[in-house]
Amino acid sequence: MMQPACATGHDSGIPTILVAGGAGYIGSHMVKRLALSGYQVLVVDNLSTGFRDAVRHGQFVEGDLADAGFLDRIFVERGISAVLHFAALSQVGESVLVPVRYYRNNVANTLNLLDAMQRHGVQNFIFSSTAAIFGEPGYTPIDERHPMQPISPYGRSKKMVEEILADGDRAGGLRYVSLRYFNAAGADPDGELGERHDPESHLIPLVLQAASGRRSHIAIFGSDYPTPDGTCIRDYIHVHDLCTAHLLALEHLLAGGASLALNLGNGQGFSVREVIDTARRVSGREIPVQVHDRRPGDPAILVADSRNASVKLGWTPLYPDLETIVGDAWSWEQRKSRSW
Repeated sequence: MMQPACATGHDSGIPTILVAGGAGYIGSHMVKRLALSGYQVLVVDNLSTGFRDAVRHGQFVEGDLADAGFLDRIFVERGISAVLHFAALSQVGESVLVPVRYYRNNVANTLNLLDAMQRHGVQNFIFSSTAAIFGEPGYTPIDERHPMQPISPYGRSKKMVEEILADGDRAGGLRYVSLRYFNAAGADPDGELGERHDPESHLIPLVLQAASGRRSHIAIFGSDYPTPDGTCIRDYIHVHDLCTAHLLALEHLLAGGASLALNLGNGQGFSVREVIDTARRVSGREIPVQVHDRRPGDPAILVADSRNASVKLGWTPLYPDLETIVGDAWSWEQRKSRSW
């Protein structure tokens, strides 16, 4: 049951932040960060990919962004100051197989959310975007001027939303910050939360599952790339640092700041083999490896230029080193592997 309007953070002077997709990996970490920063948090999630027990803070309401009536009730009963939107499908390969599902969820449902915001006079919107909007990189590190040429329905769905947001800003009544992540990784440094996908597709948790014995080996797809060790290089950003960027973006909007679209990464890349070697050191375990052919569409190097985020938001990653990112993820894997 939601609190009645008289009990909202809006009435108490404390901003209430709606977090769509707050039961997922990044969303659940963000919910905790907002709550600890003094905000009232309302989590909306349909639990299609999220987990109810990941919502350790704020208030949870199960519901779907496709349901306009549900959204109206949320906005009427709570004084929402801003919306953070993490409720997207995010598997690139799956998006190629079922593109309509991705466009419906990632584009149409975002439009439903924006419509509800407009009906109820909420202007501040923070969007979880992706480096996939850029497609095959023409150069690295990738800055915000890089052409947006996504090569998957997932990437195209995120690009469409960014274009919608820019149009909404030009029309008035909407201010947004769109944050383009490169590779989110790691886990809550306190050990309360971590990465949980079913099925898992991200490199670091897959490597650590092999370290803990939940997986027989880790596959390397391609060892002949034009990189120092022949494997792909990616820019990994600690989930805690991602949450810091969102918090700064929220403060920027609540203070009346202009709309922004920013790339988020550490500005340095690590190869697949470097990730595996780091996981071996951190875990003290041998990690079996099998080398396979390249996968179609995997660029050799993807690294972010995040200088604009530093200039516009004052954002600096606190945990840029791979050892810390993998170490926090390993602590989470150790705690959870016994029960999964």
